[in-house]
Amino acid sequence: MIDQKFPPDWDERRVKRVLEHYESQEELEALAEDEAAFEAEGQTVMEVPSDLVPKIRALIAKHEAA
Repeated sequence: MIDQKFPPDWDERRVKRVLEHYESQEELEALAEDEAAFEAEGQTVMEVPSDLVPKIRALIAKHEAA
């Protein structure tokens, strides 16, 4: 048996609920959800080089901890 590791505040039940949500979505529902993310106030969506993702995540974690 594999020992699962989840992010803080996540567990197997939450992961299953998220998977169920996305697997049951119709294509237009998924598209609407994606478009809404780009319009969210106070957040920015951008493309970044993959090798910078760990550094960006670390910066976000520091910001949230402050």
